[in-house]
Amino acid sequence: MYTAMKTHGLLFAAGGLSEHDVDKGLSLAKRVHPKYRPVFEKLSETDRAAVALYFLPHGSKKDVLEVTRPRVVKWYCPFADQREFPSGHRYSINVYTGCNHQCRYCYVNGYSARQPGCKSRFRQDLCKDLEALEALGVPPAPVHLSNSTDALQPLEQEHRHTLFTLQKLAEHRNRFTTVALLTKNPAALTDDRYIEVLHQLNELPADHPRRHWFVENGFSPLRLEVSLAFFDDQHRRLLDPMAPSVENRMEAIRFLRKQGLPVFLRIDPLFPHDPLGGSKTMADFGLPDIQSTSDLESLVRFGREVGVRGVVYSVAKITRPQQGGLSPVMDEMKRIYQRISGDQPLMSRGGSWRLPANVANEQIVGPFLELCERQSLVAKACKTNLITTP
Repeated sequence: MYTAMKTHGLLFAAGGLSEHDVDKGLSLAKRVHPKYRPVFEKLSETDRAAVALYFLPHGSKKDVLEVTRPRVVKWYCPFADQREFPSGHRYSINVYTGCNHQCRYCYVNGYSARQPGCKSRFRQDLCKDLEALEALGVPPAPVHLSNSTDALQPLEQEHRHTLFTLQKLAEHRNRFTTVALLTKNPAALTDDRYIEVLHQLNELPADHPRRHWFVENGFSPLRLEVSLAFFDDQHRRLLDPMAPSVENRMEAIRFLRKQGLPVFLRIDPLFPHDPLGGSKTMADFGLPDIQSTSDLESLVRFGREVGVRGVVYSVAKITRPQQGGLSPVMDEMKRIYQRISGDQPLMSRGGSWRLPANVANEQIVGPFLELCERQSLVAKACKTNLITTP
């Protein structure tokens, strides 16, 4: 029996797109901005049409189209060069706006000065986006919660929008490959309601189109990525002033691992530490040794002992806040960066400063990777971790 459903003003036959809708989607895809074309070109015609119908505005008169259509299940990082995403399109869901943790180094400070809050109609909009993915038959892709806010910040205790999101993703599991959740508050996940849905998300349904590939390659379809950059809680308070304590996060990680859930430890960001070229120390800049070698060793050893799946890292960048100047600690960190860069200027991009790559690799990344190797833990740079998440 023929049935159909209507979404976003289009009529779709149950079981797939009609020939007319495929033509409409392919016509939209031809107008997509060049930076997105590498993703679209990898897809079959039917999948390309489905992705175009989901992401691209149908009624726009513009010659070149951006991926602006979804409400909350959005294209991951529309500013990035999409040639760098070999797995194709991927989604980002930012459950809340703003973040309560107020981390001094967070890149979000450069573009968001809003107080933490809930999005209006978030649940309704999430359901509409998920219904559209189903109706269009969009091929499964990774989904990340959240890259511009912590989905488990204190707002979650009252509103439970992240719990609702996880439950809805489980209902629509065939639309997604990996579900990745990044947080500084893993203790929120120890509630039985979260544990139940996390186990559901960690098992791809028998009819999932990528299930065999995940099983064959030993990939987990769920990633709980917990940020824990400091071993000393005094140093944590200096840079993560409103985030949960070190011990709170460690206890939650232990609990999640005992539940058999896959946890990835994000020792992220990495900072310079004593000695700084021999003649200067962190104390000369009014700062403690916030990430000493022994502290990093303790963090990596903890990860190995509890059985995390891997470590994710990045070198801290100095981000200029959208409003006001740098915090005192980050202002001093910028001076440290200038010192250890020597004659090389800091790399400046998008309102932030970074160490030259060769300096960062020699003084920060190289020694850290040696620590991870000694503990037999696979460590990936943040960007590499992202683009290799299937």
